[in-house]
Amino acid sequence: MPFSAKIRGKRRGSCGPNGRREQAMAFTKLSIEAAGADATRGSFPPSETDVWTIFRALRDARSVFGLRPGHIQTLQAMLSFLKPGHGETVFASNDSLCQRVGGIDERTLRRHINRFVELGFIKRNDSSNRKRYRVRSSGGECISYGLSLTPLLQRASELIAIAQEMENNRRDRIFVRKQILTKLAHLEEHDPSNAFINHARKALRRKLSLPEYHALLANTDAECQSLSTPDDPPETMELPANDGQTVRHQSKSEEEKKDLDSNIGLEALKPDLLTSVCDQATSFSTERLRNWLDIENHARTLAPMMGIHPETFEKAKNAVGAQKASCAIFIMLQLGKRIRDFAAYFHSITLGQRQNQFDPLALIKRLSENNERTV
Repeated sequence: MPFSAKIRGKRRGSCGPNGRREQAMAFTKLSIEAAGADATRGSFPPSETDVWTIFRALRDARSVFGLRPGHIQTLQAMLSFLKPGHGETVFASNDSLCQRVGGIDERTLRRHINRFVELGFIKRNDSSNRKRYRVRSSGGECISYGLSLTPLLQRASELIAIAQEMENNRRDRIFVRKQILTKLAHLEEHDPSNAFINHARKALRRKLSLPEYHALLANTDAECQSLSTPDDPPETMELPANDGQTVRHQSKSEEEKKDLDSNIGLEALKPDLLTSVCDQATSFSTERLRNWLDIENHARTLAPMMGIHPETFEKAKNAVGAQKASCAIFIMLQLGKRIRDFAAYFHSITLGQRQNQFDPLALIKRLSENNERTV
């Protein structure tokens, strides 16, 4: 058999299913056991030797280093020329790199490479004729002429840390932004003419930093707190010395009438029925809730946990009565995720426009029926 035929036969044999699978797996990671100058970078943990993990970290953190998408595409093309077991030096010509990137001109490619060299991610090892190749001695010593990516891999932990920090910052900014939008919706519902709402929404159109988002959230919280501030105290009524008992008796009668009116419709609602249906609120109590006083005290404890200011609860209690305000807390907690903003909803049904529409007894009956259907 001719010598050339033997070579062709060997090549065909190396391209079987197992050979292709081994090549595909080998290209996902770089060898850290390269000889010569390429082996001087030391060892990295397995998670950091994955070249594409390092590439993605630099891609995500490119704004820190002033890199553009074009730079990242050039780096991706260079990484694709690395061969398993041949170190971290790119030997491809500028022509091949330009084609791999997508047909960019050579001047652009050189600018990109120079930028990576300035940042310390690439090191040039030029030969006398500027060609890129590798030579070995009979003793196994190796010299690589080309674009070495060893500096990039040596900074793997730094790049991954920067990318993780940027991702954490991005998630925190989204988290705070959502809080601001929720509170603005609460403000808009109760005070549509508030000038702060327009100011905050204009600020949110810009790309804010995390400290700026926190500052805006603090200002939004302050505006929301202004909705929950106690009303101005009523003017003190001077009681005359004569017939004082008659005047005081009249004032007390008005308060009793107010409490009586607030509890109309709740006569059929017993404490046991409320606590059994609203088991979510009951589960937070360490003791059995035996009467309306226990329920009121427990509701007052739950309110701050739900984002409802204690002063808002007291105002609601004075407006609609202790039983109705307590029922609102229990029912809202039972509804759970159906309510987007507990504080805004509580304000609406006890102090806002929906005050007269809130019927605790009807809601409890409906929840009880739903529970029976579920069972």
